[in-house]
Amino acid sequence: MIVEQGSTATVRGGSVSLDDLEIVGTTPDFPKVRDVEVATGRFITATDVERKSKVAVLGSGLAQELFGDSDPIGQTVTAGTTKLSVVGVMAPKGSVGGTDFDNRLYTPITVVFQKFSEFGFGRVTGDRVRAITVALAENQDLDATVQQIQYLLCKRHGVSADSPDFSITTQSDIIATRKSTTASFRSLLSWVAGVSLIVGGIGIMNIMLVSVTERTREIGIRQSVGASPRDIRWQFLTESLLLSLVGGAVGVVAGVGGSYLFGAVGDMPTSLVPASILLAFASAAAVGVFFGFYPANRAAQLDPIEALRHE
Repeated sequence: MIVEQGSTATVRGGSVSLDDLEIVGTTPDFPKVRDVEVATGRFITATDVERKSKVAVLGSGLAQELFGDSDPIGQTVTAGTTKLSVVGVMAPKGSVGGTDFDNRLYTPITVVFQKFSEFGFGRVTGDRVRAITVALAENQDLDATVQQIQYLLCKRHGVSADSPDFSITTQSDIIATRKSTTASFRSLLSWVAGVSLIVGGIGIMNIMLVSVTERTREIGIRQSVGASPRDIRWQFLTESLLLSLVGGAVGVVAGVGGSYLFGAVGDMPTSLVPASILLAFASAAAVGVFFGFYPANRAAQLDPIEALRHE
């Protein structure tokens, strides 16, 4: 179990000064619970927390910004007006869930309460902690543990279980929330795609109707030399299908290119499902046939004599 309390302050090391840097007050089990490693030196100990030792552990990115290639261990950084001795540097972790673990300063939580209460949440909440994180053993029952934690916190806070002044969130809750968010986003995209297909189909139908009107004499000539209504219908259906497939191909190229560009530029990796390309072409073909049938059928039903007289 770990306890965390965040704050922000200007941190200076050597000739470098960084404004509004995140300072995390925590307890010794932080690396184990958060699945991070110490690259050099050590992490905060129980003795540091008990004695309110002015020590700091730097994220890998922060250590590089403040001290470059020199060894930060044993050097001093100033957070606000408090001097902290660097005792460790974390291994690179990157960003997880919007939290950049490489650009944080870790110090005993008692030091945050004592020295940084004028910043951030401490000014309002005093020595209240923002979060308590509990890691369960491999075979430990989650629901039973949650009930025990709820009972303990209710007892310590003097509140009932029906109206707690805290919230408990498990990994299962986070996963369920993300699944719900993903499903809602997927549904929204489906509606947008559906509306786009309908609008595109109406556009194809209008183009083909204009084409039928402008080529009425051509249709009459084809009918006079033996073309059947079926031939005329297939001609315009084919044109509608080709028009929609060309649009589908342009969309696929833009989508694939945008996917690779987003993955290369952004922090979130992207993956391309080959079946989605086939689905895109199939959808484009279906739209072309469905919305192209009416103009094609109208062309096939033209009277040859009236079509030949058309100017």
